[in-house]
Amino acid sequence: MKINQIIHKRRKELALTQEQIAEFLGVSTPAVNKWEKGNTYPDITLLPALARLLKIDMNTLMSFKEDLTDIEIENFVNELDRTVQEKSYKEAFQMAVNKIHEYPTCDNLIYSVTLYLEGALFLYSVPEPEQYRETLEYFYKRLSVNEVPEIRDTAISMLISYSRNRGEYSKAEDLIHTLPFSTIDREEQLAILYQQQKKYTDAEKLWEHRILNGVTEIQTALINMLEVALHENRNTDADFLADVYEAVTRQFSFPKWQRYNAHLQLAIERKDKNKSLSLLSKMLPAMKKEWTPQDSILYRNAEGADMTALSSKVVVSFCEELNSREEFAFMRDCTEFKELMTQMSC
Repeated sequence: MKINQIIHKRRKELALTQEQIAEFLGVSTPAVNKWEKGNTYPDITLLPALARLLKIDMNTLMSFKEDLTDIEIENFVNELDRTVQEKSYKEAFQMAVNKIHEYPTCDNLIYSVTLYLEGALFLYSVPEPEQYRETLEYFYKRLSVNEVPEIRDTAISMLISYSRNRGEYSKAEDLIHTLPFSTIDREEQLAILYQQQKKYTDAEKLWEHRILNGVTEIQTALINMLEVALHENRNTDADFLADVYEAVTRQFSFPKWQRYNAHLQLAIERKDKNKSLSLLSKMLPAMKKEWTPQDSILYRNAEGADMTALSSKVVVSFCEELNSREEFAFMRDCTEFKELMTQMSC
């Protein structure tokens, strides 16, 4: 974007008139008009004041740092992932912060990088994750006022999670109320429209996406209901919910290892050593097996490669937790547990 386009765009975004810009800078209104048309350029001595007035940095005003393209952002995120695996999360984190400082107005970069860093904290079992979350939260706050609904709502959702985890429940509730509510489901409306236009592949892609998201939401609901049942000592209900979770996961062709999630949670909560080890002996090897969504009729139009790489990262992280977290200590003295960890190279 050229300097004249930047001046015009930012002036409009800030609801300023050309007359106001001229008055603030001590120039004529026709001069500002010529700047925006690209006929002339602001005097160099006016640039710092103009940048402050437009609430941007000099690099952005002078177009020294254009926004990155989507493919450049994707490549950078892949580079971050390689850095985490080959060097350290700390080094990747600093790389990300430096890149954001280099492109401070590129919200797509901030969005993609922040979500990756958030996920990597879990996937790679990063020690002392709280030292990074203050910076991540700062970026989420910046994104929470973004004009793109997907970016804004995701950022607000993450801020809600942060507040909730800190026990700041009033703050979390206030943030929840800022989320938009609509009875119109855009994805559903588009799918119906494509179907009526006989764009069957496009329609089917959307319906498949709804199934994937819907099943994931059901799984989340069942796990949370199971936790409530356990807290209330409703053991029969907890067993029933775990059975439903397994059936849903199986019926909708999700990865095999996910079928064991709910029953494993029950076994661990009950400190049932034999049951826990039995489930882990099925679950962990299954995590390393290939799962390609397109193999199922339900997701035949799904885009992207198989999810084996992601599952492999999850199994490494899960093994680290099994070997370190207190809640799993009750089975670590078992020969079967040690053999399983050796077999999984954990």
